[in-house]
Amino acid sequence: MTGVPVSVTIVPDNTAMESVRVPYERMDLSRSMAGKKSSSKRVPKSETGFTAEERAAMKDRAQEIRARRRTGTGDGERDLLAKIAEMQGSDRVMAERLHAIIKANAPGLSPRTWYGMPAYSKDDQVVCFFRNAGKFKTRYATLGFSDEAHLDDGQMWPTDFALTALTATEEARIIALLKRALG
Repeated sequence: MTGVPVSVTIVPDNTAMESVRVPYERMDLSRSMAGKKSSSKRVPKSETGFTAEERAAMKDRAQEIRARRRTGTGDGERDLLAKIAEMQGSDRVMAERLHAIIKANAPGLSPRTWYGMPAYSKDDQVVCFFRNAGKFKTRYATLGFSDEAHLDDGQMWPTDFALTALTATEEARIIALLKRALG
């Protein structure tokens, strides 16, 4: 390849990497584009990185941040209740009941939204949240706890709990988790 410009780049581990510059007119693009057809089909998640639901959650989070900047704190409970009102069927029933349980048993937590989901925070850090099944089209809702919750139990412990219904048994377990989380 005499006469072709060569550049050497030193990378962080002190090894040299050689790259060759090929003039544009000598590049053969026919092989790289062979067999590729333009398509108007929906691009799957693996190619874009995010589903439509995930992109919507990120937009919700951006709106939450803007609202908090405008007002200083936002109106957490109003926003949370509005998100619950948007939910359908059993998701709404569970979210309403969960809101009542958390308010009654963890008064130190402040209601707010987080990525468009009902959440509860302490000192402006999310401790727990409710992800309804309809939001990401899953077969069950989830009660999740962040790393701010003190649920540590040895070297491994659960942080998300699937919910299909809230009975007295689940309510008692949630109350115990809240007490432990705020430990």
